[in-house]
Amino acid sequence: MSGGVDSSVAAALEKEAGHEVVGATMKLWGGTSDSGCCSIADVTDARRVCDHLGIEHHVFNFTAEFDHHVVDAYANEHATGKTPNPCVECNRHLKFDAFLSRAARLGFDAIATGHHARVVRTGSEVRIGRGRDDAKDQSYVLAVLDERARAALHLPIGEMTKAQVREHASDLGLRTWAKPDSQDVCFIASRTTGSARHDFLSERIELHEGALLDYRSGEHLGMTDAVELVTVGQRRGLGVADGERRYAISVDVAARTVRIGEERDLLIDGVDLGDPMVIATPLPEGARVTVQVSAHGRGRAGTLLGRHVAYDEPERRVAPGQLVAWYLGDEVYGSAVAR
Repeated sequence: MSGGVDSSVAAALEKEAGHEVVGATMKLWGGTSDSGCCSIADVTDARRVCDHLGIEHHVFNFTAEFDHHVVDAYANEHATGKTPNPCVECNRHLKFDAFLSRAARLGFDAIATGHHARVVRTGSEVRIGRGRDDAKDQSYVLAVLDERARAALHLPIGEMTKAQVREHASDLGLRTWAKPDSQDVCFIASRTTGSARHDFLSERIELHEGALLDYRSGEHLGMTDAVELVTVGQRRGLGVADGERRYAISVDVAARTVRIGEERDLLIDGVDLGDPMVIATPLPEGARVTVQVSAHGRGRAGTLLGRHVAYDEPERRVAPGQLVAWYLGDEVYGSAVAR
């Protein structure tokens, strides 16, 4: 339980369904942060919701695991010019590995979360399906889960819209019913705007000044204070506005250069997805799939070609570094990071 409305209602629904329910919050971050799922206020909200529901509440300390699998990985990805996705790594290593293992050792049969997605069971096979609320769907993030995690997972709010979740919380008198969704990286404080990420990473990796070069001509366009802080697809904060939208096309930390180009340079028709994170059932080459990219982009039609997805519509493409999940119908079959 993160202290938010979704996990609060998930706990309530599990109790309403007749399950023996215990609430648990993960303490993940030991550093300074005023946002995300690790603040004292959020733990307090989770505990008070549990008191209101009449269930026990526990806090599991996973700070060491979080530092290694999420924070260190986040810094290392920046150091090599890649675009990290800490929420995916947290799901993979913390929520659905360390947390699941702790629950099993304590004798629990399943874990329930407040993700907007569904568990789809067909015989002995378990897959993740899209949540009913298109705007809040999180199934693409859960595509990283292995078979063990999928089999032990309950997603009680997957059939509800966000409005219905808040309404149910209000009807129950839960203090979290109107609480805003968290939008920040939980281990980086949001109290400052431009300097928070710089300050955080400068304590963990060496930052280097770099040259901004035109993607096509190689023309020198300016300098960036830290090439490690630029991510592929970034548009804001590059300092090269010339009346047209300009994007970071590639980041070469070793050469201390960032290539800047137009949207047409960033988006490509065929993207090497690398090794898929999870494939519930292997799909044959040539399978017709729809693709979801990051938190948006639902419904992009494409064909699975080995480790590539080729899109039918040229304007519907994907940038390297983005998380991609592919579906047959509403069910997730795999995900990977576009390279």
